[in-house]
Amino acid sequence: MTTVYRRILLKLSGEALAGEKGFGFDPGTLETIASNVIDAVDMGVQVGVVIGGGNIFRGMDAKIASERVSADQMGMLATVMNALALKGTLEKMGRSAQVFSALEIPRVVETFVASKAIDHLERSKPVIFAGGTGCPFFTTDTTAALRALEIQADVLVKATKVNGVYDKDPVKFPDAVFYPELDYDQVLSQKLGVMDSTAISLCRDNDLEVRVINIKDPENLRRLLLGEQVGSTVRPRRDM
Repeated sequence: MTTVYRRILLKLSGEALAGEKGFGFDPGTLETIASNVIDAVDMGVQVGVVIGGGNIFRGMDAKIASERVSADQMGMLATVMNALALKGTLEKMGRSAQVFSALEIPRVVETFVASKAIDHLERSKPVIFAGGTGCPFFTTDTTAALRALEIQADVLVKATKVNGVYDKDPVKFPDAVFYPELDYDQVLSQKLGVMDSTAISLCRDNDLEVRVINIKDPENLRRLLLGEQVGSTVRPRRDM
């Protein structure tokens, strides 16, 4: 089976793991996501995954921590829990996976080293990146862009609950305009919210293609890997 990408970085929100509950973990949703990852690997694609922590702890919104640094650290720890949940689900489904964390927790997960992650990927093992960048003030979107570049991914796949990029929230606004294709500068200038500005700037400066798809449809990732037009594409301007 011929795919258009050899190695991808899949970015999932923490909320994606919660399903319709909005918090915690939904076993069925975890199994669906794990099935997507396994299908991609079985197609010959190397898969890295970055997961947010919003289903457990959303740092910037929390009132528990006294200041931003502590809040962000709590959020990074939440991503470790999510990574372990996905790893456990993959293992229950018969597929081994490796978790790397930017936070040093050697008794729990391995500390991130790009060359080691690439070695696992080249042996067809899914790799899950946790702990954010290891530093406060950076989102998991930025983590996804950074890890995608570090593992030399062909594309960053942003998984969402809608069908791609719109000019406003299509759930709230029925007249929202869908963008099948756009460039990085459009995303930044129109503040389209694909990812935060730091993440988009990293992708732009390194010509990393971004695909935005609806992860609720279990066939979307497979279709994207086979070259079908799914969701939205963010890439350099054609006239550049």
